[in-house]
Amino acid sequence: MKKLPLLSIVAAASLLAACGGDSADNLGIVDNTPARGALIQNPPPRTAFFSAGDFAAKLNASASGRNLLAIAGTPKCGVDVQYIRYGTVGGANESTDASGALMTPSGGAGCTGSRPIVLYAHGTTTVKSYNLANLLDETSAAYSEAALIAAMYAAQGYIVVAPNYAGYDASKLAYHPYLNADQSSKDMMDALSAARKALPGLIQPVQDNGKLFITGYSQGGHVAMATHKAMQAAGQTVTASAPMSGPYALAAFGDAVYYGNVNLGSTLFTPLLINSYQKAYGNIYSQLTDIYEPAYAPGIDTLLPTDTPLSTLLAPGGKLPQTALFSRTPPTAPAGSPPSLQPTLNAISPPTTPPELAPLFALGFGTSNLITNSSRLNYLLDALAHPDGAVPALTNALPAASPANPMRVAAKKNDLRSWTPQRPVLLCAGSGDPTVFYNVNTQLMQGFWTSPSPAAPPAGLLTVLNVDSPAAGAADPYAAAKAGFAQAKAGTASAAVAAGATDGGASAVVQAYHGGLVPPFCNAAARGFFQQVTASNL
Repeated sequence: MKKLPLLSIVAAASLLAACGGDSADNLGIVDNTPARGALIQNPPPRTAFFSAGDFAAKLNASASGRNLLAIAGTPKCGVDVQYIRYGTVGGANESTDASGALMTPSGGAGCTGSRPIVLYAHGTTTVKSYNLANLLDETSAAYSEAALIAAMYAAQGYIVVAPNYAGYDASKLAYHPYLNADQSSKDMMDALSAARKALPGLIQPVQDNGKLFITGYSQGGHVAMATHKAMQAAGQTVTASAPMSGPYALAAFGDAVYYGNVNLGSTLFTPLLINSYQKAYGNIYSQLTDIYEPAYAPGIDTLLPTDTPLSTLLAPGGKLPQTALFSRTPPTAPAGSPPSLQPTLNAISPPTTPPELAPLFALGFGTSNLITNSSRLNYLLDALAHPDGAVPALTNALPAASPANPMRVAAKKNDLRSWTPQRPVLLCAGSGDPTVFYNVNTQLMQGFWTSPSPAAPPAGLLTVLNVDSPAAGAADPYAAAKAGFAQAKAGTASAAVAAGATDGGASAVVQAYHGGLVPPFCNAAARGFFQQVTASNL
């Protein structure tokens, strides 16, 4: 993640002169007190536009761009990018605003007229100024993801609506409602409503043909699934969805982490999550030291998102520990506990199985840790008394019936094992993911939605793709994605060895797996899935 100062409309006017961007004086109609789904500025300012050839040339100018082109394909459409701002709500249903990108195709056949919409949810970022409408500054934090969705969808004929989310970019909300299923689905639906209002007034108008595809990666996978669920409940049209590498079974995932299966990036995700649920529900803690060690507690409730570089946040003596979520010393069982409890607590600090993940789990424990032992103990005692059906050993696919710990109650509220899709769904992820574990998210949702489960959708509506698996013969529709992923993973390892790595490149693959290796291949699979749904008239 890279640092990006907020790109104002005035600054954009000068940056975009060569690309024909809107003048800062072209404000259109401005609504300073927007209702949910209202477009704050109509028409929205155009922040970039490229012909198909210009966009291809832009991507061809860098190695990462050439890799993206090889996966997404040559652009067949030009890409117009508009910066939308809209009314929405925060985690406690308070009125606020947010911003995002509206990317529209232009050019020849299959690029104009009536087009389908892809509603896209981005992944976790700590960068406050994250702005997917900035497709010009290649040093910006959002550029890689913006280029990915532009190449994968807009340049192939889809209208793209991509919120930055409340709490990011120019949003007035002072925090981000992280993994809050109710708020994030409202945010997405509000962005969609605002974008549809903007379409008729664009410089190169494009019409919505009524087909809506929802997708998103990592945090955005959870957001995408929550949005599909909410729109289905509201009776709104969803053609298909493709959540990717998301923490869907949030309660099970949280339990797995607290049992010691500490994921990569946990010292960033945990403060975002705790602050989100404290803002929404008000009962996660009475004071910050109820959860955080005193060395890290001061100001942590306002720390993220931020434009302070990660290298500064995670430096020795910084605001957050680099990897140590928990203490290396196991929590002590309360007085009067059964004799078997302390060995149980010892065994989960840290786990040593599966052996291939033991080094990763070990990094989550240290002497300068983020979460207090007392807080972890309270969580674990509740998890042992009210177990999730998936953790620590699979008994069923259901969340705990009656958790009492406030974080576990909040996680269950936002866990997505609570609905059955009525439209086609693709779940895409990689089974080696060290950040969002495959087995307690994608695989668990697959089990929850597979017959004889009472939550199973009608046959044919669920497809699950593990890009980190061998192709299932010549008829496998995702063989290319699997082969491409294997090649990319091998290339990452080889490059690390060439640079002096002595572990065969394994660490480099772990570091790149979730944020770099999987996203383009899952997005390519999602686009193919949407095309298949369209062709089959489902």
